[in-house]
Amino acid sequence: MDLSRHLNLTFLVLLAAARILAPRGEAAITCDTVYSDLNACLNYVMFGGNVPSGCCSGMKTLVAAAKTTADRQSACSCLKSIASNANASQLSRAAGLPAKCGVNIPFKIGPNIDCSKVKFGF
Repeated sequence: MDLSRHLNLTFLVLLAAARILAPRGEAAITCDTVYSDLNACLNYVMFGGNVPSGCCSGMKTLVAAAKTTADRQSACSCLKSIASNANASQLSRAAGLPAKCGVNIPFKIGPNIDCSKVKFGF
């Protein structure tokens, strides 16, 4: 198995775990939604280079879709779960994506996010 396929498989397993751990309730945003919208960011987060335009458009789509506090907390929980298994370089690239894409989010992407404090107002 090549490295890229192994990393993608690992990422999918992490997403499955994040989906199981995602907060329940009224959220329309699921970890599947987060993964789908941010899939174009994966190669950049894993290996660096240039941020693909599809990554930024996916991030903007996700932010626009997260219309409630529950949505934002759900998306936050998914990102937190994924980030908890990333190395320092990957975390740095992931945390820098909002600024690179011109998107404002009310938290820094990372494993120590307190998603309960994320409120409407992304």
